[in-house]
Amino acid sequence: MPASSPFALRGYQIGEAARQSGVSPANIRFYEKENLLSPHGRGDNSYRLYSDGDVHQLRFIRLCRAMDMSLAEVRTLLGLDLNNRADCATAREALDGHLGHVRARLTELKALEKDLHALRKRCDGSDTHCHIIEALHQLADQQTAGAAAPAPGKRHV
Repeated sequence: MPASSPFALRGYQIGEAARQSGVSPANIRFYEKENLLSPHGRGDNSYRLYSDGDVHQLRFIRLCRAMDMSLAEVRTLLGLDLNNRADCATAREALDGHLGHVRARLTELKALEKDLHALRKRCDGSDTHCHIIEALHQLADQQTAGAAAPAPGKRHV
């Protein structure tokens, strides 16, 4: 890239890239392993060097993950060109798919909230024993040995 490019190689080491992006060094290494990021060079000491563009990409990844996007969804969005009209359609499709995951999760969370409220109503603390703990033990006993526990809400991440 030309030196005047906003994403010119500056040569941040991982700690500085982490500070600049808000992504921990461990997550930076993980994103590299998952091929979401490829540092563009190494210093004389063989440390990875991260450019301004890499830091921007880490911020982009962090933003997408904060929106609860899966790594596959992030990978899709990273592969798109903001100046390509066809990629805009792909981005919309990716977001529509993610909205579907979010809506399903909201439905699961509402059902969980209802179950927790019902459980909470079982005990007001005035009896000789706790009906909440009693109910949890009963539910645990209803699960047969070796049978899979009821699946928690399915997450897409």
